[in-house]
Amino acid sequence: MLGFAERTRPQQRYLWTDAFAVCNFLGLARATGEKRYTDLALQLVDQVHHVLGRYRADDPRSGWISGLGEQEGESHPTCGGLRIGKKLPERRPGEPFDERLEWDRDGQYFHYLTKWMHALDQVSRSTRAPRFNLWARELAEVAHASFTYGPRGHGRRMAWKMSTDLSRPLVPSMGEHDPLDGFVTCVQLEATAALLPDAPAGPALKECAADFATMTEARDFETADPLGLGGLLMDACRVAQLARQRASVGRNLLERLLEGALDGLSRYSQQGDLEQPAERRLAFRELGLAIGLSALEIIEGEVRAQPLRFAGAAAALARLGALAPYAALGGVIESFWLEPEHRRTRTWADHRDINEVMLATRLAPEGCLVLASTRLDRPPA
Repeated sequence: MLGFAERTRPQQRYLWTDAFAVCNFLGLARATGEKRYTDLALQLVDQVHHVLGRYRADDPRSGWISGLGEQEGESHPTCGGLRIGKKLPERRPGEPFDERLEWDRDGQYFHYLTKWMHALDQVSRSTRAPRFNLWARELAEVAHASFTYGPRGHGRRMAWKMSTDLSRPLVPSMGEHDPLDGFVTCVQLEATAALLPDAPAGPALKECAADFATMTEARDFETADPLGLGGLLMDACRVAQLARQRASVGRNLLERLLEGALDGLSRYSQQGDLEQPAERRLAFRELGLAIGLSALEIIEGEVRAQPLRFAGAAAALARLGALAPYAALGGVIESFWLEPEHRRTRTWADHRDINEVMLATRLAPEGCLVLASTRLDRPPA
């Protein structure tokens, strides 16, 4: 993580990687008691907002993408969302869609925004500074308003990718778990705001959470994509902790998430992806799964500590028992990418920042996975 901080320039920001990095620095601060790690997290938050909260240098538009003036934008840096940080500018209106190029074009991803909301919320929980939670709630409000469309109810949809100014969809199809991420994150942000002393009013997210919840009711969470599986288990980890903190996460959501993860892992383990050579593998996608597998122990601890908080505690524990044999896959992935020779491939070098940050998260997952609620009882950092 120190190498990442020294290597990446202030203008070299990428929202997904930086969200995990902020959580990693907070976790290191918690584990070591060293303030320098909290300082690095705060510096990174500031850099992200001043780079990804503003238009690109090669964009004819300038300033905060929210359209706010300089002073107000400083006070509310997330009100217009945050750019992804891709190398190429976004596709212009009327420009033909090219699937290959679209992966390298800028814009806004909902699932990146929820990762940043979580990172900001962890900063508030770790430092007791309420402005980070406020910024996360402001980001949640604009993301919900911009990415969701259609009549309220089970037919409600979400765009996967929006333009930088959130005025038009770039990829209108819906991400597998975007409504789930939205629901869990909104519940988390509301729970934190209720715990923080002197939290500013800001947006209330109960209606946003309810809208996302409706979109998840009839959805099947199963996926055989390793990064998607990891995200599913990370969401399950937050649901378990929020349920124990008396947040309203639904009666059977944890059980459904674990069932989806179990089905997906059964399929993924038979695909043979982990038997491929390093040059044919994407480390960050596998490490996403490994991070999620680290959450299984935390989830079980939450359920066992207070089973009465979980409507389906027995069913959840049964599924955790069935998932236990897959936990070893996390160690297999971790060991593979810790081998220096496997990090000398082009696929590692091409994605070095995201690979190293997510490997660090797997090695020390608490900053990302554990909601820092205990810190709220301590003096501010």
